[in-house]
Amino acid sequence: MTSPSSPKNLPNDLKSQLEGFNTDNMKKADTNEKIVLPTAEDVAAEKSQKALIEDVEGFDTGKLKHAQTQEKNPLPDKFAVLQEKQHLNLIEGVEHFDKSTMKHTETQEKNPLPGTQAIEAEKGQQQLIAGIENFDTTKLKHTETLEKNPLPTKEAIDMEKKA
Repeated sequence: MTSPSSPKNLPNDLKSQLEGFNTDNMKKADTNEKIVLPTAEDVAAEKSQKALIEDVEGFDTGKLKHAQTQEKNPLPDKFAVLQEKQHLNLIEGVEHFDKSTMKHTETQEKNPLPGTQAIEAEKGQQQLIAGIENFDTTKLKHTETLEKNPLPTKEAIDMEKKA
């Protein structure tokens, strides 16, 4: 088989179709050309940014002069002063408190332990629970269950339907 690189090597039916093709049947389409290249302004901005980065990277720190810095301790604001005054007044009030203005009180100790009846009731409940938990099921006897209300038979159902 020959390669269709030139119109001479094409089969006759395809060749005739290509030669007889009418371009009037094609739809009109507008083509928009998009430029993806950067503008001159973009290139200039990138060059200036690159030059700035190179200047920073190549900066000689030997040209710098030694500078002396002083730490300044600013005065506290009025809220900090007010807070400190309140704190000092509170401490002074506690240190110089006059105990003679206090009233004497007697403390009474109360016994919050439960009474003997509550203790006996709780012991009874614990014995009941222990009896249930330790119950020996082997002592139980086997029983047969008798059905006292049997279901009706099919004949009985049919007789009720007829009645």
